[in-house]
Amino acid sequence: MSTPTSSSEPDPRHNLLLRSLPEDEFGRLLPALERVDLDVREQLHARGRTIEHLYFPVDAVLSLLATVEGEAAVEVATIGYEGVAGLPVFLGTAESPHDAYCQIAGRALRLSTAELRRYLSQDGALHDLLHRYTQATMVQLSQNVACNRLHTTEERCARWLLQTRDRVGADEFTLTQEFLAQMLGVRRGTVSLTAGVLQQAGVIRYTRGQITVLDPDALHEAACDCYDIVQTEYRRITAAPEV
Repeated sequence: MSTPTSSSEPDPRHNLLLRSLPEDEFGRLLPALERVDLDVREQLHARGRTIEHLYFPVDAVLSLLATVEGEAAVEVATIGYEGVAGLPVFLGTAESPHDAYCQIAGRALRLSTAELRRYLSQDGALHDLLHRYTQATMVQLSQNVACNRLHTTEERCARWLLQTRDRVGADEFTLTQEFLAQMLGVRRGTVSLTAGVLQQAGVIRYTRGQITVLDPDALHEAACDCYDIVQTEYRRITAAPEV
């Protein structure tokens, strides 16, 4: 269960959406933001259940998982410091169509849905930011569909590791083969072989659930074009809207 942070408090402005708010609006929202520590595999939203809180990651990484009866859950989107978990609330529904879990342990800012609705009633800059974030998320979702169909497991694994490195802000992070297999929608044996190829090439080191990116440029070369497409879309979140 997520717990309020007592030490080494996260900087709310590290989250891209919160950083992009004008100072006066950010000042009004800040008292409603609760700092929390998130653990690996901690569930934040359950499919078909009411969303009680939104989570703005600071250095945690979250996963949205789609579940089909009788099949293993598959990741459909990843959320890091660039966004927020709980977007359906902004779009007008109270329930989540996906399960949301913490993928990489870290810190986040939690906001109740009631506080979000109260804040949005003031019709400030957050409205526009969340609209643009919705567009970026739609691009990520659609690109993931194409990526899973057209690209090799090695390309997808490299892309996923590169995205996680960006969101964690470090070259080293904890990740088990089981979780990576779930994220990629493949078997653990496939993950072991794929990670082995990248490791033999000197791109990563993978031991006992610990990933170390040794050569970010080579990892970028190994990743599919989907990485750049999604990253470009997220960079547009803070760009000034066209008139």
